[in-house]
Amino acid sequence: MLGGGGLVAANVYATASESDSTRQSGQNQAGQVLASGAATIDCPDVGSQLTAVPDQAKTEVDGELALLDKQIAEAYQRLQNSAQAIEQDGGFADSAIMNPLKDKRAATIERISIAIDRVGDRPQGLEDFAACTLRASGNQPGQGDGQNGDQGGDGQDEAGDNHDGQDQGGGQDDGQNQGNDQEQGNQQGGNGGQAGNGPAAADFADITKVQPNVQNPNPQGDASRGTFTTSCGVNEGGLFNSDNVIVAPGVTNGAHHFHDYVGNQSNDAFASDEDLANADTSCESKDDKSSYFWPVLRLQNGTQEKDAASPGGGIEGNAGEIVTPKQVTMTFVGNPRSEVTEMPRLLRIITGDAKAFVNGTANANASWSCTGFENKVQLKDKYPLCPKGSDVVRTFKFQSCWDGRNIDSANHRTHVAFADAGGNCAGGFKAIPQLVQRIVYDVDAPSLQDGGRTTPLFAVDSFPEQLHKPVTDHGDFINVFDEELMREMVDCINGGRQCDAASGAGSGGGSDDGSGAGEEPGNTPSPTPDAPDTPSGTPDAPSGGNGQDEDPADNGGGDTPQPSTSSAQAPKPADGSDSDSDGGNAEPKADTSPSAVHSDPVTSGDSSDSDGGGAVPGPEPTPTIGGNDQSVAGDSEPQAVSGGLADTGTQLWPAAAGALLLITGGLLLRRIRHRQG
Repeated sequence: MLGGGGLVAANVYATASESDSTRQSGQNQAGQVLASGAATIDCPDVGSQLTAVPDQAKTEVDGELALLDKQIAEAYQRLQNSAQAIEQDGGFADSAIMNPLKDKRAATIERISIAIDRVGDRPQGLEDFAACTLRASGNQPGQGDGQNGDQGGDGQDEAGDNHDGQDQGGGQDDGQNQGNDQEQGNQQGGNGGQAGNGPAAADFADITKVQPNVQNPNPQGDASRGTFTTSCGVNEGGLFNSDNVIVAPGVTNGAHHFHDYVGNQSNDAFASDEDLANADTSCESKDDKSSYFWPVLRLQNGTQEKDAASPGGGIEGNAGEIVTPKQVTMTFVGNPRSEVTEMPRLLRIITGDAKAFVNGTANANASWSCTGFENKVQLKDKYPLCPKGSDVVRTFKFQSCWDGRNIDSANHRTHVAFADAGGNCAGGFKAIPQLVQRIVYDVDAPSLQDGGRTTPLFAVDSFPEQLHKPVTDHGDFINVFDEELMREMVDCINGGRQCDAASGAGSGGGSDDGSGAGEEPGNTPSPTPDAPDTPSGTPDAPSGGNGQDEDPADNGGGDTPQPSTSSAQAPKPADGSDSDSDGGNAEPKADTSPSAVHSDPVTSGDSSDSDGGGAVPGPEPTPTIGGNDQSVAGDSEPQAVSGGLADTGTQLWPAAAGALLLITGGLLLRRIRHRQG
């Protein structure tokens, strides 16, 4: 449980077998490391060990797990604020920070064991997870605040990949160190960096210098090749909080970092299942009240956001301007070997690991790339430096196998799983639609040569001790689809169609071309520049492409989407509050877009940017289940109208003509009779 996963780190203290003078020297050296902001606290993750917790103990255990995270966050803040004391007294870190942290954790872990023991079998060995270690961050001195920007962008993974898959959080800050912590949050250096705890220049890689690493296997047999998209906005209304109702229900600031929320508008630490079911939604289809949330992305430009003096925000090192995404797309795709079954209502899934920097990469799952490069390069442990004209792309591919029984599990992982390399769900698990979430940001590549002073660094929010490493990125999903709409989703995917939640129907076929498959859904490529030389230490990356179309209305050819008949207006929350703050909850409207009348032409047209030498993004890829590298089926000209109004017309015109002839004949007959009379 301790570290692992390739973390380039070492205990900053000398060993106990060394002489007092040597140990004192090592401790003074530790003080210098801490003074530079190049150390963090590594604690083994207790929550991931709890694969079974009795329902009667769940609330108490969740609260204690959240307290463990709070204890780590507070200890890390004290560590940052005590660099001078540690430099003067080599034993200060142990006596004032690490040993008290161990004692607090031991007491909390014992309470967890007692709570479970009351109603079930006492977990064994949890006491071994009380001790934490002080570890080097892997950042060179000065990198954390952007003072040493010339050391980054080479693709090397100085920080390593490590990680936890869940957003376990702690309780609300008790205010003991608010003065110092707030000062820490405001010490932003020349580039508005996060007071020495990241991001570092070495956390970035030039996308044009990374060797292509995307591989897309082909679907086989009874593959479910359809896609189903839902559009829920970009959180333009600014719905944020630092809670996590999945892993820390009932705990304010349980995540210790802020999330963007789209879809369900009532998601906070205290939201019950009933609250989620009765909430408003930012989704175009009011039958999708699902909650989609992820850590916010911030520019390290010195901007004082509203949370600058708040727990979860500036107090805990999450500082700078929150960036609103340019585009967010949610696409559900099928399985490369079988049909999919319906997700259970209120299913919870967390993908990625919020603690990957110290936990290891076993559960790391977010990918980073740039528009125009997604079919060639996906990064897992680096933020991308995109060429001029290309946007940053952040992709989450959620677990797609379900145990068939539970909507959640004690560690929030074991009830769902990824399919194997061949697309098979193991252990009796069932294939469900896989959520592929794609988030696009219009942010410029930071100026690493001057530490982000000219163009600021960017990073995701994180637990304080995770240092804003890209490998800690993660996404959360709670399924609150109307059950009828979920059935439509499954029928669409199993039928090989491309559908949209708001229209309730999609194009027939078109995706069953025998290409693309595997657990990792991919995309149809946009033209990309030739792959440049590989940098030294190129990081590992996921095997899949990104898999989503920037325009949910563009179904890539085929039949015209049909009007929805299941878009009832979502009721307001039971407490009477108006949660429609982001402007995304208007009444459903008839689809009058061009795609409702004819199929969009399939185009491509990335062009090389003469200044930056990179790809200018063209139309974004249409999702497939396997990341195939073939173009979307369809002609380059607008398709003939079929279905919808066209079908109605073909039925009405003969009927109208017959009725006209009948009326005309009747009038002639009356005139003849009148004349004869």
